Amino acid sequence: MAAPTVTPAPSGSAVDAPVATHSALPIAIAVTRILMGFYFLWAFLDKVFGLGYVTPGDRAWINGGSPTTGFLSNATAESPFADVFAALAGNVLVDWLFMLGLLAVGVTLMTGIGVRLGAIAGAAMLLLMYLAEFPLTLTGATNPLVDSHILDMGVMAIAFFAVPQQRLSLAKTWRAIVGDRTWLW
Repeated sequence: MAAPTVTPAPSGSAVDAPVATHSALPIAIAVTRILMGFYFLWAFLDKVFGLGYVTPGDRAWINGGSPTTGFLSNATAESPFADVFAALAGNVLVDWLFMLGLLAVGVTLMTGIGVRLGAIAGAAMLLLMYLAEFPLTLTGATNPLVDSHILDMGVMAIAFFAVPQQRLSLAKTWRAIVGDRTWLW
């Protein structure tokens, strides 16, 4: 890897140290994007096969379990949206959409293909999970408004906006296929 180019700070600036024009930030963003993708993909695999981390084997999707019933039935008791989410719990269409969403978001973020669509879908899923648990006193949260779902939505926003500088991905090949249709990046 080439050494970063260093330019002096503008004269009269408060900082006299040189400013690096090459940054490790795109790599840090790429690693974060890949980790978030693995987070979604792992949730998918755990719910399909009941790996025992969140989903026990007897409640796995392949064993007839519903990937949405537990969360939507239990996490919403105090939520002002409890009735809406409880009505969705265990619905076959909701189960399929949720699982396809987990898989698609995981794959897009890990591969760097379709990151913008994956980030939007991931943020939407996270927002719905946030609303299902609102108010946040249900999960032992230490902050009544901001929890991991909100922070993860921030990561989705970073992934969405960092697409043009994307690293560690199959983006170059994908862009050769989709061309200037940047909404597919």
